[in-house]
Amino acid sequence: MRQLIARVDDDLHARLKAKAKAEGRSLNALVNEALQAVAALEETPRQRLYRRAAALGIELIPWGPSIDETPELIASTKGMGTASQEILAEREARR
Repeated sequence: MRQLIARVDDDLHARLKAKAKAEGRSLNALVNEALQAVAALEETPRQRLYRRAAALGIELIPWGPSIDETPELIASTKGMGTASQEILAEREARR
C-alpha cells in the first residue's frame, strides 16, 4: 500500500475530521473513499463492472465481437439492405 501526503486547508481538514468522527471511522478511511469515488469517475460502466467482479473473485468473459471488430462487420454487410446496417448502427450507438 502506498502513502500519500497532501496539504489541505485547515478548515477542510477540520471538517473532514469531524465528518469521519461523526461516522465512526478514521479520517484515512474517509479520504480513501473520496479518492476512490473520484477515480471511479474515469471508468466506463464496463470497466467498473469488470473491476467490481474481479474484487469478488469473478472473471467476466465477454461474448460476441469486440468493439474493434465492428467496422469489419459493418463492411461485410454492405449491400445487404438497410436492416442489417440499422441493427449494427444501433448496436454501435449503445456502446
